[in-house]
Amino acid sequence: MLVRLHEGMVLSLAARLLGEVEEARDVAQEVFLQVYQKLGAFEGRSSLRTWIYRIAVNQCHNRRRFWHRRRRDRERPLDEAVQAPVPPGETGHAASPYEVTLRRERARRVQAALLDLRFEQRAVLLLREVEGLTCEEAAAALGVPEGTVKSRLSRAREAMRRKLAGLAPAEAR
Repeated sequence: MLVRLHEGMVLSLAARLLGEVEEARDVAQEVFLQVYQKLGAFEGRSSLRTWIYRIAVNQCHNRRRFWHRRRRDRERPLDEAVQAPVPPGETGHAASPYEVTLRRERARRVQAALLDLRFEQRAVLLLREVEGLTCEEAAAALGVPEGTVKSRLSRAREAMRRKLAGLAPAEAR
């Protein structure tokens, strides 16, 4: 039941933190195995959801360190260029090839900028902006003070602004 309730949340967060869906699936399995093994130790000082986020972030951080030690963080999968189809435009009409390409390019640039952030900044940005946690919940999930979350979030937002500067004008061409 825990897996059914929280699997999407864990997979989404892990995929964004790691940048690879297959690795995210592996990490999600590790997360739920750890949740199952340590459920008796859950003290209830935070919500179960926040506790699971913390385990997921820690597992992703461990995986990134593992990659870095083995220089795997410099590798790219062969099928990286293959992407899921883009849904039709907001107006309900089928997206033109130009619109599809534009959306994919925007998504690629945002993901690249996100993966270029330090792990700590990426984690806080995703928890706060994508997952919708409050600063207090993100602090509990990351095991850091709330002030640290706020400063990392501010730095992450500024770094993303710099990395994505000019994204909108390039689309208008």
